[in-house]
Amino acid sequence: MDTIVAEATAAGRAGVAVIRISGPSAMAALQHLAGRVPEPRRATLMPLRSSNGILDTAVVLVFEPGASFTGEAVVELQTHGSVAVVRALLTELVSLPDVRLAEAGEFTKRALENDQLDLAQVEGLADLIDAETEAQRRSAQAAFSGALGAKVEGWRKRLVRAAALLEAMIDFADEEVPEDTSAEVLELVDDLVSEFDAEAQGVKGAERVRQGFEVAIVGAPNTGKSTLLNRLAGRDAAITSEIAGTTRDVIEVRMDIAGLPVTLLDTAGLRETMDHVEAIGVERAKARAAAADLRIFLGELDGLVCQDGDIVVHPKSDLGSEAGEGLPLSGLTGQGVGELLARIERELVVRVPVLTTATRARHRSALEDAAAALRAARIEVEAGPERAELAAEDLRTALRRIEALTGRIGVEDLLGEIFSSFCIGK
Repeated sequence: MDTIVAEATAAGRAGVAVIRISGPSAMAALQHLAGRVPEPRRATLMPLRSSNGILDTAVVLVFEPGASFTGEAVVELQTHGSVAVVRALLTELVSLPDVRLAEAGEFTKRALENDQLDLAQVEGLADLIDAETEAQRRSAQAAFSGALGAKVEGWRKRLVRAAALLEAMIDFADEEVPEDTSAEVLELVDDLVSEFDAEAQGVKGAERVRQGFEVAIVGAPNTGKSTLLNRLAGRDAAITSEIAGTTRDVIEVRMDIAGLPVTLLDTAGLRETMDHVEAIGVERAKARAAAADLRIFLGELDGLVCQDGDIVVHPKSDLGSEAGEGLPLSGLTGQGVGELLARIERELVVRVPVLTTATRARHRSALEDAAAALRAARIEVEAGPERAELAAEDLRTALRRIEALTGRIGVEDLLGEIFSSFCIGK
């Protein structure tokens, strides 16, 4: 393999920049820059030079093959975070034989190829880098720590055990088997199906944690939707006016509510209108509100269906209007806003999975396919020993789908998409 190099920290001016070198020529590259290679995993302050003179003084860390993130020989240079310093060092490094700039996600790809990480951990690392809220961090950390891989290994052992019992039934088909193994096979299959189903059901909630929940603020024109959005956001995110129909398009504001990523949607006022542009806004408002995870209705529902968990508020309560249905609320004064946030938090928290370690659509698909294969295997086992070969093939199908979760088999077509989301230095 080539030796790859990249800045592992964000580009631009900073106090410190980290340049990572990985591959068989990493130590030779350091020898070229510093004149020697220090002891592994001991931070050493060293001057770095080119043929034209000193480039910088850096803290150097060396990792032997098998003891690094990528599994290869790795050198990390902690330099001053000057754009010019980083550029000069990278230019000097890529001038060396067999050293080139890394591609997006290539360090992590090498960690996968060298069995330092499994595919689920790679996905967890991508989520950890992108995490903005506490819930996202916890979910990503669980994936990166190998929680799903550990479950997959346990599932794999039980599938192999069930397959071995079926193979025994096949091998002794013409002989008297010491004991009937079908009961144990069925017990293993039923337990696994139950676990696969439970894990798959939790993926939807886990995906919402990764991607964020959407909460739509809906109602008739001039009911205070934009004022409420601004109050919740803590800034003037939307234009407010006494003129009905001011909001034409959906305005989005990203927030952190109880550690959950939430996008608040300010939608156009719902009413019949002859204004073509406003009518488009109303249709968009209805579509986004229907697709949102949660809706806050300001006043009348105006034909929209109130789903479980939706919140109805009585807007502009500061004006002393006659009390209506729902929580009294004023986006202008802040009355009821704290209680509204608490209600939103309660509604969203219950949708967050507690035990699931599968977090992506591909995980859910693999689990559902594996469960379906095991249900088919159960039918064949119950049909008798003469159908054991068919049952064994169903078990092998389930095993292949489960092993795909961690990248053991059949994931080559996914790698390009996954690693393209990584930054160059990771």
